[in-house]
Amino acid sequence: MMRAARILLVDDEPSIHAGLIPLLASRGYDVESAMTGESALKAVHGLPPDVLVLDLGLPDIDGGEVCRRVRAISQVPIIVLSARAGDADKIAALDQGADDYVTKPFSPDELLAWIRAALRRVFDAGEPETGRVRRGDLTIDFDRHRVLRGAQEIRLTPKEFELLALLARHPNRVLTHHNLLTTIWGDHAATQSEYLWVLFGRLRKKLEADPSHPRYLVSEPWVGYRFVSDAE
Repeated sequence: MMRAARILLVDDEPSIHAGLIPLLASRGYDVESAMTGESALKAVHGLPPDVLVLDLGLPDIDGGEVCRRVRAISQVPIIVLSARAGDADKIAALDQGADDYVTKPFSPDELLAWIRAALRRVFDAGEPETGRVRRGDLTIDFDRHRVLRGAQEIRLTPKEFELLALLARHPNRVLTHHNLLTTIWGDHAATQSEYLWVLFGRLRKKLEADPSHPRYLVSEPWVGYRFVSDAE
């Protein structure tokens, strides 16, 4: 990585800023902070961060709405921080465009692990797949992180692309929920099945002509998902 990764921390609790800003700076990150939704949106428009760490309970704009507005203009990975621990809250945040969900109180090491995972998706720290593949009318360009349906480009978030690419590298093979969760999010997400439900829902809306009858992204109930390579 040629420069320090930029982290935008958005939370209205001074104690969160007091604890996390020095921690993140000590790990070599360039940290910008905001305490309201409006200031967060201005920061994203001004100098886009590499990772957005976002509290849901902001004083002016609900964090879920901030997430939705950011996602309309940017594919930046979004890690939600929230004291709301219910599955419905997690699903709502993920459906509005969040990539990860960390429940307060959390350990610093837990948050750092989520940030490292997000940055690996941004900076391709691993050995990337090269070239492109065609599956039906979809073209997946691994080098440019682009997906085309015919001649039309489909915009995906880094996590959406990572999940699609993982499935496309194993066409017609069922990948289990556990395998997908730990590969995409890490071992700490092994039981977070709602992450897959929401992310697959988002991918189907973008990729499938009829998301209720998918051609490419097929569910195997209670087991996992597979990518159908011979869809016509």
